[in-house]
Amino acid sequence: MVKTSSKPVQKHKFTSYDVAEHLRTPQEMAAYLDAWLEDAPEDAAGIARALGDIARAKGMTQVAKDAGLSRESLYRALSADGNPSFATVLKVARALGVQLHAQAIPG
Repeated sequence: MVKTSSKPVQKHKFTSYDVAEHLRTPQEMAAYLDAWLEDAPEDAAGIARALGDIARAKGMTQVAKDAGLSRESLYRALSADGNPSFATVLKVARALGVQLHAQAIPG
């Protein structure tokens, strides 16, 4: 005979994590983007999403205005399916107050 437990099943409550809620200062925003650029330099979609996370932290409406884009265009360009032009990336970076840096690849 198999004995079954009479203990109730515990349910776990999960909350979603939004990195944009934790990007509070320009230094944190720049460090976040720099980590993406260093750790995944070939992941254009990931870098665009990182820019989107920073834009959401700063406020999409203001970033779109500062970049000279519509809010909808900015959301679309920086979404998971977006494919922003390099010109758009540069406009958004400037509007976010961050710079992209180049460095020689070792070796």
